[in-house]
Formats: sequence, C-alpha cells, structure tokens
Amino acid sequence: MAYSAKIGPSILSSDLSCLGSECVRMMECGADYLHLDVMDGHFVPNITFGHPMVECLRKTVGQDPFFDMHMMVSRPEQWVKPMAAAGASQYTFHLEATTNPGNLIKEIRESAMKVGLAIKPGTTVEELAPWANQIDMALIMTVEPGFGGQKFMEDMMPKAGANMIVSGSAVIGSEDPRSVIKMLRDAVAEAIQKRSLDR
Repeated sequence: MAYSAKIGPSILSSDLSCLGSECVRMMECGADYLHLDVMDGHFVPNITFGHPMVECLRKTVGQDPFFDMHMMVSRPEQWVKPMAAAGASQYTFHLEATTNPGNLIKEIRESAMKVGLAIKPGTTVEELAPWANQIDMALIMTVEPGFGGQKFMEDMMPKAGANMIVSGSAVIGSEDPRSVIKMLRDAVAEAIQKRSLDR
C-alpha cells in the first residue's frame, strides 16, 4: 500500500480575528487539510472554540477543506453530534478522555465522520493498539496537548511512522507557509520511501 504525506496546519496558531481568511490562505499554500484544536479548559487548561466556530468556518471556506477536529475535551461523547452538524470531517478524540472508546468510535461513524484517536506523549502505543483497526487515523502527540508553540519532542518518534503531519506555528507563523508545507511533505515522503527500501 502506497502512503503519501499530508500536511495539516493547526489553525489555532493563526490570527484568530481573521480565522476564515487564514484557513483559505493555508489551503491556497498547499495544505491538505485543516487541523482544528478544540480545548475545553478541563482536559487541558486552555479554552479555544467549539462547534459554532466550526459551522462559521465551514460556511466561509466551503465543503472542500477536510476539517480534522482535535478534541482536547474531557467528555468527547458530548460533542460528536454538534461537530458533525457543524461540518466536521474527522473527529479525533483522546484515548485518555473516555472510558468507552468502542462506543465513541461507533457514535462518530454513525454521525458520518471519520475517526481519529489521539494519545498524549505519556500514553503508550500499546494502549492505542486494540483500537487501530477501527480508526482512520492515530494522532501521536509530539507535544503536550493544550499549548501551541512547543518544542517538538523527538523522543516520540519511535512510537509510530507518520504520514499526516500537524504543524501550527512553524507553518502559519512562517513568512512563506507554502515552502514550509512543501518541505514537510518532502521530508515525510523521503522517510516513507527510505523505510520502504529498508524493508
């Protein structure tokens, strides 16, 4: 199976007063999808935005951009239906935030969204493994959830290969986001190719 690199800027790093135009700008710069960080002030200390903002963004940018909702919330079950109605494409919840991942995965699928499952740096891949065949994407956090602009945790690299890369300030804060997106895509494609040759 051939894998390709997909780059999703985390829009939380944008100028929030111009969020719609920032989303359009990222897509025009070559982003494959948009990563939207939802924080509730409980699972992580910060608060960001919820489904009303997602609905507004969807109306602004249209149906094409893929919205990956990174739900850093303590009760992810609560927001599945509102996010689906708002136009979310994928609902990525934290394994650490639920006691019944299987039921939540089923509910997300029934709401016509793809399923993402995220783990914090301190959670092992083995804890995620039982759900791997039921999800569309695993998000291996390489920073602690809840704050932008953190330094990449290189010691997370052995956890898993990656072909969907989320980057916030490195892309959005760049003078030339298009070049950064291309550089990330090329680096991942090169690593995927090298790994294929090593097998």
